Amino acid sequence: MASKPSIPKGTRDFSPTEVAKRQYIIQIIKSNFEKFGFQPIETPSFENSETLMGKYGEEGDRLIFKILNSGDYLAKANATHLENKDSTKLTSSISEKALRYDLTVPFARYVVQHQNEIEFPFKRYQIQPVWRADRPQKGRFREFFQCDADVVGSKSLWQEVELVQLYDTVFTTLGLEGVTIKINNRKILSGIAEVIGASDKLIDFTVALDKLDKIGEDGVKKEMMEKGISEEAIEKVQPLFNFIGTISEKINQLSVLLAESNEGMKGVEELRFICDNVMKLGLNTSILDLDVTLARGLNYYTGAIFEVAPPKSVAMGSIGGGGRYDDLTGIFGLKNMSGVGISFGLDRIYLVIEELNLFPETVTATSKALFINYGDTEAFYGLQAIQKLRASGIKVELYPDNAKVAKQFQHADKRGIPFAVIVGAQEMESNSFSLKNLVTGEQVLLDFEGLKKALS
Repeated sequence: MASKPSIPKGTRDFSPTEVAKRQYIIQIIKSNFEKFGFQPIETPSFENSETLMGKYGEEGDRLIFKILNSGDYLAKANATHLENKDSTKLTSSISEKALRYDLTVPFARYVVQHQNEIEFPFKRYQIQPVWRADRPQKGRFREFFQCDADVVGSKSLWQEVELVQLYDTVFTTLGLEGVTIKINNRKILSGIAEVIGASDKLIDFTVALDKLDKIGEDGVKKEMMEKGISEEAIEKVQPLFNFIGTISEKINQLSVLLAESNEGMKGVEELRFICDNVMKLGLNTSILDLDVTLARGLNYYTGAIFEVAPPKSVAMGSIGGGGRYDDLTGIFGLKNMSGVGISFGLDRIYLVIEELNLFPETVTATSKALFINYGDTEAFYGLQAIQKLRASGIKVELYPDNAKVAKQFQHADKRGIPFAVIVGAQEMESNSFSLKNLVTGEQVLLDFEGLKKALS
């Protein structure tokens, strides 16, 4: 007896309903990307290993899916590494390619490789799947889509202003009102570490600070001291533990705290420019908030940092994020190519919309009518009408088999098709169609134009 088939952990099959809902989200994101001037590109699902390895840190490298070389992949394996079971060193000799971990590094490779064909500033969007050998959990999968928009070749902060507007426009269109677009700046975090004399412990400091909402002030202070940050240094950043007020008030507090740090003050002025202009232009339904504990991608981002939290009524992690990077393409030899980008978390957005019951009913709408099959003659008559209805953009279909009528009606019911079109000898003689409402049971006799109008 054959074993029951299965799929790898962290991957999913999607039903027609789920695909329709995902496409609904993707279409809204895509249309707004294009509305804001972003152009689509696509890159291969797998890259040369050297393109990906070493770009995400040690943890990232561990999560990259490696692809074994085709054929006898052990033929070129290093005998010493094989004998010593040194998997880290062995991998490079048996695997020359890997599935992409994200869309950003492939994008950097794309820019460098096609730099002579690209008109800068280059506004690109990309909606494709990525793969990570992570531990699956709610909202986290091993195969998932990323929806990225980036601008490279410009240091203008107006790009950050527009990206905040893009977030707001997409989430408003999706009906997700009350999302919080959190913003911070890498320079501010560096400035804080500098002011307290802990520049060498920037990562430890920010990782601890990022846990403020989870372990509280005392927990953060304890972790900082365990990492070697002095009590005196922690005392200097006491204002951060009660960092409240409007965005303007928060920026003013940072100006005082970071007055002696050139790097920190640059971050303050960048934040002031972005936030002031966003607030002047206004947002539709989103909330902009300055969050000094936000510390994503410290080894990567150099300026503004973004993270989007769902409405407070939903328990879910971030549904978007991004930031400014000053040397993305430097990893491939093209220096001083500044960029800024954001990403939408498709899978988490789906879960949030589902939980809040915000998907329109029309998203999963199936065929409007099923033509009942009474035989070849009747089927041909029906298909002539079906052809015309489809040309008018109306979703209709013919039941393929001359099965029992009850079975055909049951099929329509299970598919959620609201109407049945009945064509027998009487209808063909009068060049008409009987349209039955499968919800109310009402049935009417119509000519083609009447049928078309009823199903429109």
